[in-house]
Amino acid sequence: MAEGGVPYPSVFMVDSHAAYPPLPPKPRPPGRGGVTQSLLFLLVGLALCGLAIEACFIYHLYSTQGSMQAESGSAAMSIQDQEAIPKEVPPTSRPNPVVLPSKPVAHLTAGPQAPHGDGVLVWDMQPQPLLHEMEYKDGKLVIQKEGYYYVYSKVFFSEVNGAFTHSVCKTTPRYLGKDIELLKSMRYHPKSGKMMSTSNSYLGGVFHFFDDDSIFVKVKNVTQVRIHCSTENVFGIYMI
Repeated sequence: MAEGGVPYPSVFMVDSHAAYPPLPPKPRPPGRGGVTQSLLFLLVGLALCGLAIEACFIYHLYSTQGSMQAESGSAAMSIQDQEAIPKEVPPTSRPNPVVLPSKPVAHLTAGPQAPHGDGVLVWDMQPQPLLHEMEYKDGKLVIQKEGYYYVYSKVFFSEVNGAFTHSVCKTTPRYLGKDIELLKSMRYHPKSGKMMSTSNSYLGGVFHFFDDDSIFVKVKNVTQVRIHCSTENVFGIYMI
């Protein structure tokens, strides 16, 4: 108390740096934590059940594939064993060793028949010659399929006095006239005191033919042809 009976006011010191006391925790709603934990346990249980079911399915799938592979392997081994057993093939079921040509072709050799009076050579049909998709008629080959063909002919003849002519000709219903010469070779043997000799004449070329065109070999002085030499006198054609 101050002098003269006047009281002094009370003074309080306040510390601004003093820490406030912590707030009390919020009260948790009753029953909330128990529901969350139950839901979490349920989800974990469902996930574990799904993994177990997937593992069982995978095991069953691999077991089925393994059994199928084993069965197929045993079946393949049984088939191989059956194939390994030799089978008797009857004589009548043997495959034909002759392979047919893929395009028209013909190859003829000379026979014992004498040439025609007009010089057209006649070819041997015995034994059966190579003749595929072609027709042979009276010394001529008849085209059955239009296209480009290579034609060839070789004649073996005796050289005597005078000329020898060897040609390949064709006839066609598109041209009603005389024969059309495709290839021609002429040999002239002068008179001499030497002994008679022999020679060959070869012709070959590529031509286009239509259906029903006919080609043939023609010679002049047919008596000079050595027809008894069949392999020395040939006539052929094939599509290219």
